Amino acid sequence: MAKSTGGRVITYADGRWHDGNAPIIGPFSQGFWLSSSVFDGARAIAGKAPDLERHCQRLLHSAEVLGLGRPLGLEEILNIAWDGIRKFPGDAVLYLCPMLFAEEGLVVLPDPKTTRFTMVVKEAPIPEYTGFSACLTRFRRPGRDQAPTDAKASCLYPNVARGVQEATSKGFDVAVVLDPIGNVAEFSYANLFLVKDGVVSTPAPNGTFLNGITRQRVIQLLRDDGFTVEERTVDFAEVLEADELFNTGNYAKVQPCTRIEDRELQPGPVARRAHELYFRFADAC
Repeated sequence: MAKSTGGRVITYADGRWHDGNAPIIGPFSQGFWLSSSVFDGARAIAGKAPDLERHCQRLLHSAEVLGLGRPLGLEEILNIAWDGIRKFPGDAVLYLCPMLFAEEGLVVLPDPKTTRFTMVVKEAPIPEYTGFSACLTRFRRPGRDQAPTDAKASCLYPNVARGVQEATSKGFDVAVVLDPIGNVAEFSYANLFLVKDGVVSTPAPNGTFLNGITRQRVIQLLRDDGFTVEERTVDFAEVLEADELFNTGNYAKVQPCTRIEDRELQPGPVARRAHELYFRFADAC
């Protein structure tokens, strides 16, 4: 997830760019009042935008899941994204956040014809490779029959925040989140990987958490580099006993977990290799 960095921010809305966090939605807009909104996140690093098209495609898929319309097509969204990237210096490190939301609706149903598009582009350095701490939370990911889990929907994040709040109250950065039947799903807002005896494992997508784009990319990069990567059911006991833990996500890409519950961990060689491989890929885009 994107965090405030204090850098320059521009917003695309209603056909043009605005400086700053432009006010474009009202309190009684469907997207604000009833959370009929979806978003995605992408990165631009020194003029390269790894997997940008896949992030924009996922935005459109998320809109379909929530019953929103498509006021713009994929190519138009990509063109706007690149236009925004070019408004910053060539060496800038940026976070891009395209969004779709409904302006009106019938009670709780969004009116797809009123769907609006906006995009924020902001300066946001990649966090240093210093790691994070995590503990188990009692708040679980919902099932597919309980929430729009196959969309990157704004309405899912208050539950994420509850788990983070619980973790931070105990002195941790984020939580390990289980799925509805008690298997490991992910870290709070990033996909989870563990390493045991040289084998990399990550929870298999089961409809309760997003199969992250950076997750997919890192799996392929590691496999191409000769690692065995298993997508399977993961029990929390395995997380506690892992040789290494790390996450993947758009904002920080790859970060090592350096404390799980009361156990300290050192950033391991597999996580370092995943980090190296990802940024080598990004630089070659």
